[in-house]
Amino acid sequence: MKQVGVIGAGVMGEALIAALISYGVSPQSIVISEKRKERAEELTARYGIKVADLEANVRAADALLLVVKPQDMAALLDEIKGSINKKAVVITFAAGKKIGFIEQALGTGNPVVRVMPNTPTLVGAGMAAVSLGDGVSALQADFVSGFLAATGKVIEVSEDLQDAVTATSGSGPAYFFRFVEAMIAGAKELGLSESDATTLTVQTIVGAAKLLDESGKSATTLRENVTSPNGTTAAALTSFESEHIGDVVANAMKAARDRSQELA
Repeated sequence: MKQVGVIGAGVMGEALIAALISYGVSPQSIVISEKRKERAEELTARYGIKVADLEANVRAADALLLVVKPQDMAALLDEIKGSINKKAVVITFAAGKKIGFIEQALGTGNPVVRVMPNTPTLVGAGMAAVSLGDGVSALQADFVSGFLAATGKVIEVSEDLQDAVTATSGSGPAYFFRFVEAMIAGAKELGLSESDATTLTVQTIVGAAKLLDESGKSATTLRENVTSPNGTTAAALTSFESEHIGDVVANAMKAARDRSQELA
């Protein structure tokens, strides 16, 4: 890609810029369009990338990353459809916005890729799910999967599963953070200081995640291995089950999925 345009240079936009550079894209080939002058100056100083106004950027870009909020997408597409490079691959990161919506709003025939990333992308441990629209070339698909792999793991799914992906990995980090908050609060109620409660909880979660990722064993097996009959862990898990934790999580994920569909 001779030029990669990034529209929207917030937290996720910056993570994707870092991923592009890690993938091997020259910083001088990455051009951002950002309304906040101070933010644009910050990113150019940090990464050595370029800044251009929106029209010039979309006219020259071979790949265009749309990293804007779902509610801002329609206005953006209307603004760029008259200037966009007709051969550019358009990569959208907006929750709920379907490939067909992007294609119809542009009306330019550009190939479109839909991506659902998540916030651990910021530390190179992200999870991204990619769906390819009609006309996306093998080269373009490889480019998208390649630079996203620099942020963590990537899978390809059919687009009808993207709302489920949003409910699983897209919103999933927030479920985790909320559970950590609850564990820290519970530890404090048991008498631990906030500092000790935080250290114990975070390291336990990080260690458990690493064990799950590297042991090759399922979550079920690992849970069973650490649960002695009538022991302390069994008592805690019994409490979880009495509160129907499976239903709580499933209902939360369904709510996220439904909201993703509403954003379409």
